[in-house]
Amino acid sequence: MFDEEKYDDLYEEIRKLIEDKNYARIRDLLADMEPADIAALFEEFPPDEFTLLFRLLPKLSAAEVFVEMDSDMQMALVEGFSDAELGYVVDKLFVDDTVDIIEEMPANIVKRILAQATPQKRQMINQLLHYPKDSAGSIMTTEFVELRPEMTVAEAFARIRETGLKKETIYTCYVTDKERHLIGVVTVKDMIIAGNDATIADTMETSIVSVNTHDDKEDVARSMDKYDFLAIPVTDKENRLVGIVTFDDAMDVISEEDTEDIEKMAAILPSDKPYLKTSPFEIWKKRIPWLLLLMVSATFTGQIISSFEEKLAALSVLIAYIPMLMDTGGNSGSQASVTVIRGLSLGDISFSDFFRVVWNEMRVSVLCGATLAAANFVKLLLVDRLLFGNDELTLPVIAVICTTLVVTVFLAKLVGATLPMLAEKIGFDPAVMASPFITTIVDALSLLVYFQFTRMILKI
Repeated sequence: MFDEEKYDDLYEEIRKLIEDKNYARIRDLLADMEPADIAALFEEFPPDEFTLLFRLLPKLSAAEVFVEMDSDMQMALVEGFSDAELGYVVDKLFVDDTVDIIEEMPANIVKRILAQATPQKRQMINQLLHYPKDSAGSIMTTEFVELRPEMTVAEAFARIRETGLKKETIYTCYVTDKERHLIGVVTVKDMIIAGNDATIADTMETSIVSVNTHDDKEDVARSMDKYDFLAIPVTDKENRLVGIVTFDDAMDVISEEDTEDIEKMAAILPSDKPYLKTSPFEIWKKRIPWLLLLMVSATFTGQIISSFEEKLAALSVLIAYIPMLMDTGGNSGSQASVTVIRGLSLGDISFSDFFRVVWNEMRVSVLCGATLAAANFVKLLLVDRLLFGNDELTLPVIAVICTTLVVTVFLAKLVGATLPMLAEKIGFDPAVMASPFITTIVDALSLLVYFQFTRMILKI
């Protein structure tokens, strides 16, 4: 892996070699690099230069580098390719990678790519494109090693040698019957240990974990993470093997879903572009809807404060502690919501655990609230009253602030824990119910509690 300093040095060296037209040296430098590192390096060059550099790559690694590039670079390359060059790259791409690229391209580029694909590959591409966007079928590859149970290990290895070069993985092989029903899984390790004369039927594992073509791709990725699979088979409704999802695609799904959740939790509409390649106008469109909604919803907190304006004027010291109470409540709710949302995404928590989660958060909130109230009592008494000389901080006023703190933390954690679970139950993404949304609700609750305790304890 290259660090930033090495990238900079390599970039400068290649720029000089381009000026000197020393292409042989450039080819040697690129030959020892990983495809992902080459793609990252090419991003620093203008289109005409990285197109030149791409043509210097060894043919065997060119397709791998192409897959690692972002869609803008891929489009620039395709537009500059001859039909022969494009045909070579398309031929070397795995079907699932080709589908991923096509989904990002305009129609004219898609037509060129499909025109260079073989009829068989074009049929497989169209098959994958017909699956729902977030399904296992949309991210699977149809290029896998398929064996028959009656084969010997020696025959299986012969088949792997014959077809394996164009398969996405050869370590895990899948055993099917004549109707292509999935009946077993066998690894190269299993076959080596079993010996050449053993049959696949005797070597394979018949306890199979598989997914359906219409299963959610995030669930598929989580299953692979749970079972530590390098690949997981994908079957149709009749249990016929139609493809596999490999770990690199699963990692991409997890990364995309985590990024999407983080953006939603920050009140941003999800984006599929890197930050530096997104225009200010596009960023504005992603951020402004939630900002407008949250701004309008904050009107409720303003109305609550306005309705108690006279009481606050009678004892102005109460105003100074509103931000602390609202911030503490918001932070407490955010802690609970993030924990629950993470549990829901990992499958550790489901709606059936609703009352267990509520009971757990009730106990946590009591402990947190009591601790914060005790610390705040000492701080109000020793620092605010004695050190800063704030005589308005009488014991009844301190009691209002500390009691409000306990109840606010209690309510905030309940709201933060329950809203994401309720959202998922009715079909919404739990991440939507994260920090900004919950903070707005908790702010209103904390003010209502504050003013109610003010009325009850201080009689104003």
